Amino acid sequence: MKNIKFTRERFALFAIILISAVLNFANLGIEGYGNSYYAAGVKSMLASFRNFFFVASDPGGFVSLDKPPLGFWIQAISAKIFGFSGWSILLPQALAGVISVVVLYYIVKRSFGKISALISALCLAITPVFVAASRNNTIDNLLVMTLLFACMFLSRAAEKGKFKYLLISLVLVGVGFNIKMLQAYMVIPAIYITYLISTAAPLKKRLKHLIVSTVVLVAVSLCWAFAVDMVPSSSRPFVGSSTNNTVMELIFGHNGLERLSSTNGGMGGGPGGNRQEGNRNSFRQNSSSSNTQNMPQNGNNPGGAMMQPPGGSSGTGGGQFQNGSSGENGGNQSQMPPGAGEGMGGAQGRGTGGPGGNGLSGNFGGQTEAGVTRLFSKNVLSDQIVWFLPLSIFGFIAAAIVEKLKFPFDSKKKLDLVMWILWLLPEFIYFSYTKGLFHQYYLTMMAPPIAALSGIGITYMWKLYRESGAKAWLLPAAFIVEGLVHLLMLSYFASSLPAAAKGAIIAAVTLCFASSALLIIYRLIKRDNLNVGKNINFAKALSVLALVGILVTPALGSSAAVVHGVNGSMPAAGLELLSNSSSGDFMRNSGGRNGSSSENKKLIEFLDSHVENERYALVVSSSNAGASMIIESGKSIMPLGGFSGSDKILTLNQFKEMVKKGEIRYVLTGGMGRDSQDIMSWVQKNGKLVPESQWKNTTSSGSSATEETGKAEGTNEISGTDEAANTSRSDGTNEDNNVENKNSWGNGFGGMGMNSQSLYDLKGTIK
Repeated sequence: MKNIKFTRERFALFAIILISAVLNFANLGIEGYGNSYYAAGVKSMLASFRNFFFVASDPGGFVSLDKPPLGFWIQAISAKIFGFSGWSILLPQALAGVISVVVLYYIVKRSFGKISALISALCLAITPVFVAASRNNTIDNLLVMTLLFACMFLSRAAEKGKFKYLLISLVLVGVGFNIKMLQAYMVIPAIYITYLISTAAPLKKRLKHLIVSTVVLVAVSLCWAFAVDMVPSSSRPFVGSSTNNTVMELIFGHNGLERLSSTNGGMGGGPGGNRQEGNRNSFRQNSSSSNTQNMPQNGNNPGGAMMQPPGGSSGTGGGQFQNGSSGENGGNQSQMPPGAGEGMGGAQGRGTGGPGGNGLSGNFGGQTEAGVTRLFSKNVLSDQIVWFLPLSIFGFIAAAIVEKLKFPFDSKKKLDLVMWILWLLPEFIYFSYTKGLFHQYYLTMMAPPIAALSGIGITYMWKLYRESGAKAWLLPAAFIVEGLVHLLMLSYFASSLPAAAKGAIIAAVTLCFASSALLIIYRLIKRDNLNVGKNINFAKALSVLALVGILVTPALGSSAAVVHGVNGSMPAAGLELLSNSSSGDFMRNSGGRNGSSSENKKLIEFLDSHVENERYALVVSSSNAGASMIIESGKSIMPLGGFSGSDKILTLNQFKEMVKKGEIRYVLTGGMGRDSQDIMSWVQKNGKLVPESQWKNTTSSGSSATEETGKAEGTNEISGTDEAANTSRSDGTNEDNNVENKNSWGNGFGGMGMNSQSLYDLKGTIK
């Protein structure tokens, strides 16, 4: 301890780590279980090693989650150690966020020094989408952390020409593949090109290293997939969101080509969409007039995000989904997993439908206009990642000028610059132009290279500013463009932001502009190089003030997540969260509900007293229809159609055989299982209808008179007409208040509500 010196650098680093820890961990309980689909999967994985290994989505091991295992294994281990709770499954992601900040600091410092490293770490720590992903059980920031470690070893491999470092780097990418599949390969161009152009080893040796490492990469990436696919299908869960019950098809289908080419944010096949266009269209047509009638709503839920169709209307196919909460950590738990809301119209909203509360929405490639300006345009992507993007581009240009970025690439600074820009550019192009499926929280993948190039660029632009000539204008130009982008973002949300937040943002942008203007004037006055004395100190102070000015707004947007909580299905922070939180107290009352929902509770009690030796306590249409009940009770519930009902897992004859064997007795019809319609029709025709008074708390649905009025008028009971919804948004009232008496927390199962569902008893149906 005596040898540890508490320098200003270490103090600054400690402060940044503390900021990251506060943003990621503070008030984490308001997030509830995060995404209920994944949370139910983690609880199911704790039931047996079989469920753990195959990443089962339900305690009975009927169907798996639609993602690879590693991220959820880590969550399950955390839940095993600390007990299953919202906090224990969110802990790994929050910790990964803090670790990522430290790793980024280390990588940047190694080549570019402590000032660049500190600025980079701070930019990453306060990037809104990065904070949002850290406070949710989506596993993207576990992947980000893994890829940062991979780049740390790549940097050494490129500098020293050492095979062992390259091998470790690509092994880590393979590990990342087992967290989020092909998303991990987005850094492959950076790794391969950076190592290939390095000069520390002969070209033939580098090629040999890359070939051998690639073989290892593929082996590590596919080891779990091969292991699962080698197991007979009868001895493992169905591979969720696959078309042929194999992980390999899941990799290249739903989690592969569909991310590149699909233009639908549809219902099936797991978070993000559907593989089957016909089924999706059928679902939308069949559900627009029925399922949206009784969409649930958690009146007290701070994160009750309403999934709205593009444009924010509540019309056909666009029922508003509320994130319910259940269990002891039920604060901001999503009752609709990623992708569920999208199929009903597509976008994530938080009470207002998008920026500024104007009903704007659309967060997939097919729902936002493709082009270089997509991330800056008025949509739900806009305020998540662009805060430091212009600064990173200006910074890269400045660094490339100073370092003379051209062959030979014989220094670690040159190589690291190539690494960061090749991490950033492919992702920027993908997210700007793809028409495939993606969610706004995927943008967290861009946060590390943007933060790194921003921190690196500040120091290089300062170096150029001190010199005479045209290059000196890069620094004030970068700050001015940054300020303009911040004003653009503010314009999207100005009408709904709290006055204090709006004032702080305007003051910060003004500080940035004023400092930039003074930098320009000062540079015009002082035409010689700024090297010593008061001249350089004054300019340095102006640069610091301008930097502070561009840090305030993203920091404010990120801190909104600490107070208001993020959407469980599609986590996002930024001004969108801050603006929507001002429209009603539901965003502030973040504690959620303790205990089970009354409707789930009564059905659970019914099953406790009536289920005998059946293998499955209940059959529901989809995973997200049973997620909340699995979280609350841990009962063996069969999600007949997988994630959202689009998986064709059982034929009618197979289902009948299970009924005959006594493995299935109770079936809850309704919901989103359109691919299992033949089975549900048979159940309704042959099963015995259980009176609602035995399993449904009819008093929790509120005033029957109100319900009947809504039905008689033909309105959507949750969202009402488009005009009513828009009126609610514009006058700043909480839509929860309008519907609380109609369906008090009637989220039932996965957001579909129980008013449209019926319970059937199949005992004795088949002799």
